[in-house]
Amino acid sequence: MADRRRVNGPSGATVPPVYDDEDLVSTQRSRPETGIRAIYLKTGVTPSASGSAYLEFEPREGSSGSGMKLTCTVHGPRSLPRSAPFSPHMVLSTHVKYAPFATKQRRGYLRDSSERDLSTHLETALRGTLIADRWPKSGVDVIVTIIEGELTRQAAQDQGIESWEMMNVLSGCITVASAAIADAGIDCVDTVAGGVAAMVTKDENDEPTIVLDPVPSEHGQVLAACCVAYLPSRDEITNLWFKGCLQTSSAESQRLLVSGAVHASKGTCQAISASLGEAMTPQ
Repeated sequence: MADRRRVNGPSGATVPPVYDDEDLVSTQRSRPETGIRAIYLKTGVTPSASGSAYLEFEPREGSSGSGMKLTCTVHGPRSLPRSAPFSPHMVLSTHVKYAPFATKQRRGYLRDSSERDLSTHLETALRGTLIADRWPKSGVDVIVTIIEGELTRQAAQDQGIESWEMMNVLSGCITVASAAIADAGIDCVDTVAGGVAAMVTKDENDEPTIVLDPVPSEHGQVLAACCVAYLPSRDEITNLWFKGCLQTSSAESQRLLVSGAVHASKGTCQAISASLGEAMTPQ
């Protein structure tokens, strides 16, 4: 009689699978400096949530895979627990997390410092657009999950561009969260959109140029980058994240970098408006 509680191994010899490391091929940017990648945005993808959205970026040039994919769900507004202190306005809670399978190097189930930083920036960007006084003693949860990253985490760490990739991730989080909040029917002063601009050079002797929607692997060196959360109708910025090293006397370069990020966010806002308009059109 066979022992049904025992898990027997294979009868023959086996060879464990060995995965080759992905060779990251550096390709030059063929898009114009003011060009942004195409995106796909769809709302109402999670029926059980109050609002939801899915965002996918065009893959980087020379890549055989797909681009970055993000999804966002909004739960609320709903009443706060009885043990919570009184709040005259709506309490916003944001949560950004990479899926364990988002990158080739498997992510942990607990959030690391970079994911907590993304959550803080996202909360700051959304807090400036919500009309929170209309929902006293209420709370709303915004949960963003990065389903697939643009680069493998190990490749980004080896090239030293992981910190620059976080700019594009934050821009995508702001955009997909804004669409999900609009899908949930939460009143806002405007639709916020994320945009990124960077100052890059091909080599040390090359003059720096400002490009919109940068992909760090397509440039020789990234000197500085700027990510903004922009309200197009009100012409206001709710969050600004600047990273890099510029000369202290180059105030004009900083102004042009912020202006480029705002210009990139305007293109993203058009995609949000088109997606929301399509969702409101009766089938």
